[in-house]
Amino acid sequence: PPNTMCSDKIHTGLLVVSYTIYLLLGAIVFRALEKNAELEQKRAVIQMKEAFLQNFAHLTVADVEQFVKVRDAAAAWDVQRGIYPVGNESQTEVSNWDLSNSFFFVGAMVSTIGYGTQCPKTVAGQIFCVFFASFGIPLTIVFLHRVTHASRAHTSALKRAPWRLWPQWRLRLFLTLLFFLVMGILVFLCLPSVVFQVVEGWSYSEGFYFAFITLSTIGFGDYVVGKQPDGNYPSYYRSLVAIWIIFGLAWIALLFNLLTTVWCSGNPCNLAGPSPKRRSSRSRGTS
Repeated sequence: PPNTMCSDKIHTGLLVVSYTIYLLLGAIVFRALEKNAELEQKRAVIQMKEAFLQNFAHLTVADVEQFVKVRDAAAAWDVQRGIYPVGNESQTEVSNWDLSNSFFFVGAMVSTIGYGTQCPKTVAGQIFCVFFASFGIPLTIVFLHRVTHASRAHTSALKRAPWRLWPQWRLRLFLTLLFFLVMGILVFLCLPSVVFQVVEGWSYSEGFYFAFITLSTIGFGDYVVGKQPDGNYPSYYRSLVAIWIIFGLAWIALLFNLLTTVWCSGNPCNLAGPSPKRRSSRSRGTS
């Protein structure tokens, strides 16, 4: 009924707005909790490097060994989280916890991807992360379910698309699934791979690999966007990637939903339509 469809659209719109506000509020809180601590850590790394360079001519073997020992223990942790002991002090002004990066972080967190290259370091940030994820992950599930439900309403129109003249109903359903599969691969995998190739300097195969590993929620963390120390990224870049992740997950959820529909309708290889027995029962029901 029209009233039901209108109500569904209103509920979906309100959920999208509420979900976006929830992520933005989380990004703002994480920025407030983590940004200063990160800047202090960066300044400490820069000061250590400067002290080493100033005393380079006067260092003993023991001093050098101690420096290497300390840096080996900290370098992997620092570089992985965007603290690079190279360049000049101006790098301390670039934060992994600005609004765009924080929004990317909360998007990766509530989608359970968890790259492992960015995490809260302060006690307050860690506690807030627990509570935020406790509500954010279920909210993401509800959001994806709602978007999938809303998207499925449009699949009925696709079933009446150019192939609507074909009598086999399972074949129409299969072609609908194929359409969403091809379009989704183009929009959520192939096109983003080109963007990553241009912005990140990766090869196309590396960009495609990252896109798949991300949307499948595997999230190895070997490739992460916006982490090149000499990269010149737009301020909104990682926020757009977070939005791509959320809607890419919605596409995958819809794809699995359609696949389940095809499978539950019977053998997906049997595209001949309802059996004669089912046709006769339907005929008796309508007579």
